[in-house]
Amino acid sequence: MKVKKLELIHLDVPFTPHSQKHLGYWLPHWRIHEICHITLDNGIEGWGETMPNYTWAKVPDKIKSRVVGKPAAELMWEDTLGAGVQMALFDAVSKAQGVPIYSLLGTKIRDWCPISWWNMDMPPKDWAEECRQAVKAGYTSAKLKARPWYDLHAAIQAVKKVVPPGFHIDLDYNSTLANSANAIPHLRELEAYPEVAMIETPIPQSDVAGNKQIRNLIARPLAMHYNNPPIETTLREDVADGFVVCAGASRILKQAAVCEQWNKPFWLQLVGSGITTAWAAHLGAVLPQAKWPAITCMNIWKDQLIKPKRDIRGGFYRVTETPGLGVEIDPKALAKYAVDYTWVDPPRHLYRYTRKSGECTFYACSKQDLHHVYPRDVQPISEPGSSLDIIEDDGTKTFDKLYEESLVSSVRRLK
Repeated sequence: MKVKKLELIHLDVPFTPHSQKHLGYWLPHWRIHEICHITLDNGIEGWGETMPNYTWAKVPDKIKSRVVGKPAAELMWEDTLGAGVQMALFDAVSKAQGVPIYSLLGTKIRDWCPISWWNMDMPPKDWAEECRQAVKAGYTSAKLKARPWYDLHAAIQAVKKVVPPGFHIDLDYNSTLANSANAIPHLRELEAYPEVAMIETPIPQSDVAGNKQIRNLIARPLAMHYNNPPIETTLREDVADGFVVCAGASRILKQAAVCEQWNKPFWLQLVGSGITTAWAAHLGAVLPQAKWPAITCMNIWKDQLIKPKRDIRGGFYRVTETPGLGVEIDPKALAKYAVDYTWVDPPRHLYRYTRKSGECTFYACSKQDLHHVYPRDVQPISEPGSSLDIIEDDGTKTFDKLYEESLVSSVRRLK
């Protein structure tokens, strides 16, 4: 079974209306999906998906010369071919064998895999709306981007009003608490909320001593991205309760073996539509320590790109038993969203951080850069009454002047 043909199709898939309110300014390039379509010399087709502006491995240039004419089964474990190509190879080979993909990955130990809703940092009312949608869609947990520029007590209290007992929130700080002196008192305050289940990367993961102190002093599991710091250091110093795993099939199986040996749970973080979510379910079905809810972010887009749409039940997603990925790619979606570009710029905007006192700070940097700029400015940690708002470019000279000033340095004013 050799690869006869490989086709890459770029799509611009819109976010859901509520996600667009925020992701449209932070991650508009996440609308771009790269679909990989492989045809074998026996006519069997395989499908895969890459998020080219996020994924663990982009599809490299001149990919056709690396795979066309080569035996598919010999290629499928090569992580360097990129997410979508590897996924499509597994899909095609398992279809040729008449088995689900999980049969090629290991021994199935579960039929249903845990999965979590995902979205970014938002004001309290918007977090509540995201969690309301999550509950309606069958999820029982949400992994949300927690940020010190919001009043997180108000945000969690808003969520509590719209979710049933047992719904959990996992908080990902992406290092924005900066150090253990900030993190420990803040995180211990959040222990008052049973809805808060796990904490991810509160401070830089390279700060081994700080993370170890945090883990010893908070009553919630602490999660870190695998191999940062090196896994030997993380395990020797015992600074994490579990991990975020995001890699190709070969590396995931190696990392999962280490986690099993050390009895460390992890969540699979493989971002994409219903296509990638199906792939994550096959991995989750065979990996014993894939016990934390997978993060695929499938919920942020208006279209899963498959038919029929797969349902979430009680926070779980069922692995399919049909050959291959077990999902059918929606040809209408491919035609509807096909584009000839691979990047989307965010609209020009400002971020306005407002404290209860009325003092405002304006930032013209990206949200990604704000992760570093905000701690550098020594701003408060989740101060009561604080919030961050998007200021759209209204085309006025007033906005232009403020924007140019904020590019040079953050601008402080009274509201």
